[in-house]
Amino acid sequence: MRFVRTPLLPLAALVLLSGCSGAADPTPATGPAASAHAAEDSPVSDGPSPKPTPVDIRSLTSAELQHQWWSWAGSTPTERNPVVDPDGRHCGEGQHEGIWLLAGTFGGTVTRTCAVPVGTPVLFPVVTMYGKSSDCLTFMNDARGSAVLDGTALSVEELGSTQIRADPMPDSPIRSHRDFNDSWACGLWVRLDELTPGRHEIVLRGSSGTFSTGVDYRLTATEDPTAVSRAQADRTGPPSV
Repeated sequence: MRFVRTPLLPLAALVLLSGCSGAADPTPATGPAASAHAAEDSPVSDGPSPKPTPVDIRSLTSAELQHQWWSWAGSTPTERNPVVDPDGRHCGEGQHEGIWLLAGTFGGTVTRTCAVPVGTPVLFPVVTMYGKSSDCLTFMNDARGSAVLDGTALSVEELGSTQIRADPMPDSPIRSHRDFNDSWACGLWVRLDELTPGRHEIVLRGSSGTFSTGVDYRLTATEDPTAVSRAQADRTGPPSV
């Protein structure tokens, strides 16, 4: 892959509030009255949080789609960036609600084991780049690629030279390749509505000129992708340096 990023989701500020109390009662109340009082003070759960509304990925324009992906790709530092991820331990980094993004590589082929949320559309490039508009024209002339889900070929969409604006974080591997601002992006892309619960395999291969990329994705579609990701991290251990 060759790169770009835009302003991602705003960084949420966490405000921690702590209360103060008076001196502790040396003879705390006990018995039914105290239990009833404690029950009244206990927070009432409204049940599980509602699932985020899936993004209508079919309606995304070329600029919106490529802006969103390049922004995500540049939103994490190199040591846990999904594009340089060696085995899938960083698949969940920086994901947005309502859509799940998968990454290729900056060259070469890897195998990644990841979890994705059930009912969420999936978007990924087969091969992509960012740079000058003229770079994209040359790149797309030679762009080739395929994506296969569980043995069935997926529709690959050609998105030509599109201007986008991104702002990757300083430690992102994206920034080291080229200035992201006011750049152009292009590539071959796949929009996948959602995965049914269970295990799946996506095999993607892409190339343009001397550049080639590929990933064998072993995916588990689940209601709790964070649990599967934690289990994967436990199996693989910390990243090697």
